[in-house]
Amino acid sequence: MAGGEGVGQPPPGVAKERVEQYRGRLTPFVVMACLVAAVGGSIFGYDVGISGGVTSMDPFLEKFFPVVYRNKNFKSHNNYCKYDNQGLAAFTSSLYLAGLVASIAASPVTRIYGRRASIVCGGISFLVGATLNAAAQNLAMLLLGRLMLGVGIGFGDQAVPLYLSEMAPAHLRGGLNMMFQLATTLGIFSANMINYGTEKIKPWGWRLSLGLAAVPALLMTVGGAFLPETPNSLIEQGRYEAGRRVLERIRGTHEVDAELQDIVDASELARAVEHPFRNIMQRRNRPQLVMAVCMPAFQILTGINAILFYAPVLFQSMGFGGNAALYSSVLTGAVLASSTFVSIATVDRWGRRALLIGGGIQMIICQVVVAIILGLKFGDDKQLSKEFSVTVVVVICLFVAAFGWSWGPLGWTVPSEIFPLETRSAGQSITVAVNLLLTFAIAQAFLSLLCAFKFGIFLFFAGWIIVMTIFVYFFLPETKGVPIEEMIFLWRKHWFWRRIMPPVEAQEDKNQMVQ
Repeated sequence: MAGGEGVGQPPPGVAKERVEQYRGRLTPFVVMACLVAAVGGSIFGYDVGISGGVTSMDPFLEKFFPVVYRNKNFKSHNNYCKYDNQGLAAFTSSLYLAGLVASIAASPVTRIYGRRASIVCGGISFLVGATLNAAAQNLAMLLLGRLMLGVGIGFGDQAVPLYLSEMAPAHLRGGLNMMFQLATTLGIFSANMINYGTEKIKPWGWRLSLGLAAVPALLMTVGGAFLPETPNSLIEQGRYEAGRRVLERIRGTHEVDAELQDIVDASELARAVEHPFRNIMQRRNRPQLVMAVCMPAFQILTGINAILFYAPVLFQSMGFGGNAALYSSVLTGAVLASSTFVSIATVDRWGRRALLIGGGIQMIICQVVVAIILGLKFGDDKQLSKEFSVTVVVVICLFVAAFGWSWGPLGWTVPSEIFPLETRSAGQSITVAVNLLLTFAIAQAFLSLLCAFKFGIFLFFAGWIIVMTIFVYFFLPETKGVPIEEMIFLWRKHWFWRRIMPPVEAQEDKNQMVQ
């Protein structure tokens, strides 16, 4: 039965390990294709960076959120609660709720029509959203634009990491896949720089900030139209010859039989699965499903998005002036972008686990230090001194740096490389959906949590980082250098997951009985 486990199906995954027979090299064609595809990450990053800066601009607040404008400048004496407004939070979070719905719709598009189709759809949706936001005359028009941006995010986040994983050679997959995260961080940094400049253009600088989101969207749309489809997707669609030609082109050799056979084996299994979402719930896919949920959830529960979304708001709440707050957010954006290069350079040498655990430890220390400083030196009736303000900015930059070389890129890389072809689109859809659901929740709740928890908000996130660091230590095997189509063997060797996976012998016996 299609979609069922055991009867009528071949053994899950490829038949045997062929990684030693893989041939090929990193070709300029792969580099260019990955760079163009990774621009999709800049769309996500640009919005993360731009929304926080715009929501701290007085002309924007006065037009759309006059209550917040009055609290910020005249009424509120509670430093932690100046921006506590659910409408303002909805401006930031609505994008991610729309992205959540769109990511689910993007899964069948990515699987049936290919990775390129989703990339182009995402770019067009983002162009429409950027236009609506730049021209917004009322709150409804503003939120509609945000919803369209969310549709673009859902399609882009579904397709781009998959595209990068499938185009990259196995031994360099981690570094090339991180082009997505690098583009995201560069998008955040660009947005912070733009906000710093447009804040001085009154009263319409915020329109320029929102409208410039069309630039990466245009690059993504045009670039996506000219990208080649991945060999995995072509073979999944039954286009074997086209898949082989692309594989030979991107590997720079005609000796692709071993890798091609792995893809064909996985594709034959994938076509036998009529319901990938039902299939992904089966026991043999349990480890990948757990990672698809936990990795993006932990990535968001580091608290990084709260800091990046509301960096200017957060710094202003701590007593920084408007320009100083935007300058500080530019600094954190620069640190995030530069630290990503550390991960790109080391992920395929040191491995995923070392970076995730090391980054987690550094983030825990930074969150606790910030909480202690704010708890002792900041409150309703006192401001941070210049020395402690500088210390807070430095420690937050260290936190952002740790995220940038660990959970930032690897929170996307690990889920994108662990699924067999039969459930890859569904798995990536779950990863994106969990990420966007938690992003929506944090974006909507952070201003209220900041008002309620005060400095304790940093301890709240530190607690989650402790949990996720322990989780990686015990439950995530090292995926460095393992071909995507042979990842099944990794789970069968892990001390915990091998107890969950069904025995290969039992699976093969069932197939022989059917035959």
